[in-house]
Amino acid sequence: MLIGYMRVSKTDGSQTMDLQRDALLVAGVDAGHLYEDQASGNKDDRAELTACLKALRANEDTLVVWKLDRLGRNLHHLVNTVHSLTERGIGLKVLTGQGATIDTTTPAGKLVFGIFAALAEFERELISERTKAGLASARARGRKGGRPYTMTVAKLRLAAAAMGQPETKISELCTELGITRQTLYRYVSPTGELRPAAHQLLNTRKSSPRKTEHIVPHKPGISPPYDTK
Repeated sequence: MLIGYMRVSKTDGSQTMDLQRDALLVAGVDAGHLYEDQASGNKDDRAELTACLKALRANEDTLVVWKLDRLGRNLHHLVNTVHSLTERGIGLKVLTGQGATIDTTTPAGKLVFGIFAALAEFERELISERTKAGLASARARGRKGGRPYTMTVAKLRLAAAAMGQPETKISELCTELGITRQTLYRYVSPTGELRPAAHQLLNTRKSSPRKTEHIVPHKPGISPPYDTK
């Protein structure tokens, strides 16, 4: 069975589905099997596209679109979508535009899409290569890439004080500090001792020109030597 998908970018009525709908109906798609979105192609949350993809039956249905740009938000998304359809035994037909020769139900169409897949892989490798080069350049200039610390010296200070107290509830402490349990234990032991990651954080702060804070691990039965407000 043929299932049609249509999309226009604007929701103010300046764009209509008429051209796409007429083309899909002529191609043999039943009017009751049409899905339509009024949303930018860059959006991930296209409700009707999600519903359409879920409704397609494995080894029975074929998805029909007017142009390729109606389906994928970019080349990577398009290739992944069609690869998923192919794995499920679902075909894809494109009626017009640059992708009009694509019909994955035929050997020739599969060959054309294979070229698209190769281009997408090439694009991913280029992005990866540029990212690695950028990180190497940043490291050469003394800057480090990657995610920023979720643990700060201030949070570490509170965590070290609280972890040594038997009444401390780990879940509440993590919520209060805005960190995960895994992050907490990476920096502080259950008894309040500082772990290597904590010392690394402190050493990083010491290397900055700003004033650093002195952290003293809390011992059970001893009041924290600093204000924890």
